[in-house]
Amino acid sequence: MFIAMNRFQVIRGEEEGFETMWKSRESFLHEVSGFVAFYLLRGPEAEDHTLYATHTVWQSKAAFEGWTRSEAFCKAHAGAASAKPRYLGPPRFEGFEAIQTVNADGVVS
Repeated sequence: MFIAMNRFQVIRGEEEGFETMWKSRESFLHEVSGFVAFYLLRGPEAEDHTLYATHTVWQSKAAFEGWTRSEAFCKAHAGAASAKPRYLGPPRFEGFEAIQTVNADGVVS
């Protein structure tokens, strides 16, 4: 499993617009082999921003890398540059490969 995470420092007052932008966009993730799940997360508030993160879960790092080179990726990000500035600086990407997982039944892999 591979988790791809982007962290956004959303300018205070732009939270609703940021959330609406994400909720209303077509991601095309379901078209890509190896995609498992997507999460849009709201985190703590600071004086000048609210922290958000997007997480996508993939079957493997190779599946995620395939997404970044896919037509679906290009379609999903086509309007990103023209969007109203809503955050401080670019998003911060972090990628993680799963070393161990424990499910709700206590099964460890």
